[in-house]
Amino acid sequence: MAAARVNAMDLETCLSACAAHSAKLVASLDSRRNALAEALRHLLATHAATVPAAPATSPLPLLRRPAKAGSGSALLLGDALMDPLLAVGNKALACGYEDETKLALMVADTVLTQRKRSRAGWRLRARVLEAMGAESAAVIAYERYLELTDDDGFGVAVKVAGLREGARLRAELVQRLATGCPEAREFADRPVVGSWAEGLELHARGAWDEARPRLIGALLAQIGADAPVGEVQQTLSRYLTLAREQAGVAGGGSAPASTGTRVPAELAAPAELTALTTLYAEQRRARMRGPVEDPTFGGVQWLTLGEFRNRIAGKSICLIANSQRVGNSSLGAEIDDYDLVVRFNSYRIDPAATGRRTDIHVSIHKHGFNWDQHVDTRLIFGGISGDWKYSLRNRLVPGAQTYLGDESLRWPVRDIGRLGRDVWSSIPTSGFNMLWLLDFLDVNPRLDLIGFDFYESGAYRLPAAMRMPITSVHEYTSEKAWVMERAQSVTDMRICLR
Repeated sequence: MAAARVNAMDLETCLSACAAHSAKLVASLDSRRNALAEALRHLLATHAATVPAAPATSPLPLLRRPAKAGSGSALLLGDALMDPLLAVGNKALACGYEDETKLALMVADTVLTQRKRSRAGWRLRARVLEAMGAESAAVIAYERYLELTDDDGFGVAVKVAGLREGARLRAELVQRLATGCPEAREFADRPVVGSWAEGLELHARGAWDEARPRLIGALLAQIGADAPVGEVQQTLSRYLTLAREQAGVAGGGSAPASTGTRVPAELAAPAELTALTTLYAEQRRARMRGPVEDPTFGGVQWLTLGEFRNRIAGKSICLIANSQRVGNSSLGAEIDDYDLVVRFNSYRIDPAATGRRTDIHVSIHKHGFNWDQHVDTRLIFGGISGDWKYSLRNRLVPGAQTYLGDESLRWPVRDIGRLGRDVWSSIPTSGFNMLWLLDFLDVNPRLDLIGFDFYESGAYRLPAAMRMPITSVHEYTSEKAWVMERAQSVTDMRICLR
């Protein structure tokens, strides 16, 4: 089991492991592993470009090391390698396989060995530990991340609250099982596999009163051995399924226990079995999405495509880029003069430069920067319906918006415009989705883009988001060409489309 303490890891060892892993990913049929392979190639190429060239007479090693300043010198993690290394860690974690998860943990520990205050390093480590089922260690890493950031754009605080609540509910569930079956303590110190196998065999023979203490005892032994959370969840799920079968509860898949068999307390009282099942469901739900204090999100009103059109019709509207060009400007007063001001993702407010107002906040669903800032309308974009709904449930802040776009506004370029990958191959940005939507609706007499230089001047975002790389999944050149084809006038700061 992974420990809460960071394992000291030198960069050269990590890069060697990355090179070895890269060699394993040749012609993979898994798209996630192909994405990891690309990230590994980029990391190794970046490393090769940042170290001195080897002498011409020497064979070229796979990983070249800079000249030693003295014995004991080691590779240092410079800024050029930081983002590529973190990208490898994130892609490895996304694969979901044991080998890649271990590689992701090595990456996180390598980053934190040299940069103990790296927010990205702590968040990566926390996510890896959570995936490994080491929730207690994951909570420690998540809390360290929260200590180092002012803007919780990834919803880590909610995640921590959910993990803590899930652990509390699971402890209550296990305690009720143990209290209702004192004989289970006898098996809590025995091997888990043996007790569980005996319990299943006795259950199959109809001897539930003998099977039950062994099954619960195996569960207690698992918890005592600090087994990964996923394994304990499987055991709990299987036990409750067997109990429901024994009680003949709907969905259990079996007839009730015969009248000649002693019926356990939770089976004799259906309410108790229902309570246990409810606890199990609640602890799983808490881990998935965290606690939700207000399921109606402050009485938010959902907007359809047509309703959104009606709300913006006839109004002047400006879209504000998160660019250094805006951050260095003095257009704040002009921006606030528009009827509607649209901002994106992790926008940053400097009244003199950016203006004060935000009427419409547009964000990708994958992070929650500025979701706590009150706006009239919030549009959250996402390509996969299930992931989009999950993010809304996890990250939406009750009372922070009056109107919220519904699924008809989830992914405009693809779902409304029907522009598939054969027409628009790259993933459209939040800005382009919004701009395309407004151009499609065509109900605004003035539609201006402020500071859109497609990141040529660099990013101007919340401090916590500035470390996020400008992602390569978008194709800004095509988006710029689309805009310029429709521009009515262009200045250094303003592109007018109407």
